[in-house]
Amino acid sequence: MAHSTLTPVFVGLRTGLHVLFSVLTVLVVVRVLVDRGPSMWIALTLTVVFAAAYVAGGRVARAGPRWRTVASASWIGALTVVWIALLVLVPEAAYLVFPLFFLYLHVLPGVVGPAAVVVATGVAIVALGVHGGFTVGGVVGPLVGAGVALLIGLGYRALAREAVEREEIVARLIATQGELAATQHEQGVLAERSRLAREIHDTVAQGLSSIQMLLHAAELADGERPGIEHIRLARATAAEGLADTRRFIRELSPPSLDQGLAAALRRLAESSTRDGLAVRVSVPDAIDLPMTAQSALLRIAQGAVANVVQHAGATIVRIVLTTDEHEARLTVADDGSGFDPVTVQSGAGRTDSFGLRAMRERVAQFGGTLDVDTALGRGTTLVAVLEVGT
Repeated sequence: MAHSTLTPVFVGLRTGLHVLFSVLTVLVVVRVLVDRGPSMWIALTLTVVFAAAYVAGGRVARAGPRWRTVASASWIGALTVVWIALLVLVPEAAYLVFPLFFLYLHVLPGVVGPAAVVVATGVAIVALGVHGGFTVGGVVGPLVGAGVALLIGLGYRALAREAVEREEIVARLIATQGELAATQHEQGVLAERSRLAREIHDTVAQGLSSIQMLLHAAELADGERPGIEHIRLARATAAEGLADTRRFIRELSPPSLDQGLAAALRRLAESSTRDGLAVRVSVPDAIDLPMTAQSALLRIAQGAVANVVQHAGATIVRIVLTTDEHEARLTVADDGSGFDPVTVQSGAGRTDSFGLRAMRERVAQFGGTLDVDTALGRGTTLVAVLEVGT
């Protein structure tokens, strides 16, 4: 008698069935021993066979799915045959029909179980009538027992179905949670990859680009000590990039912001100023912004200035930062050659245009806007607005 879920209710029902069977079997044995009729040993043998067949039901419950239905039907059929044979010899064996009721309802599928209960009730009534005459108790007793067994058995079936349904719901819920966790993990990985791409582009990549340009300028310089100032600036840029990278790897505070955003923007201007290019900064000394917003503004400024240095051919760049309780506005303007926004947008998947895309992603994280006003031959003005307050 296998149960898909052994809840306390199911365990209680099964235990009650075993106790009922044991008590009624003992009653039959006692009656046989008391009467000591000529068929006593046959009756005792049948009782032992009946009990052994009942106990063998445990092995039937462990049968494989392929043979379980056939094994269960054969087992309940053997029990019924032995019970009828015992009923012929001992009238009290009619009481063993009560545990058989529950077995019929549990083992036999669909309406076969209730039909078997009805047939077994009739057999028990007839057997009692043949042995001791038909009485009200001999008729009402089996009928009442059958009614109670039907109520309990059908209730058990309902509980079993509900348990199976709950197991399926829990299994689907666990599977859904697993899928949701996997999706969230994947989204987190993608977001982290995007963040790392922006950080590396705005720190290591920009620093390496500056070093390359400075060393190229040193290579082209004349004199006994060619381009020494360019080399010194390249070394300083490399040292700052190395420090930024180490801090970035250790996941400490955003690189270059240890002394505040204003100081970081001024250092950016100093490191970007070179022959033919001047970088001017206008920022308030006291900037009361969240660290995440300061980091985003610094990265946007670094990306914008790097684009000017590499592509614009400008002579002056102006960085202006204004803040209030609701927003921070960063403006980076140059007098360079400008560019065609349509051409840049069409090449958004290439490495050279990743800077603008990274800026837009940073601004979007703060619910802000990024405007780029440019055209070929008239410079570029980039305005990033971040929402930083309520």
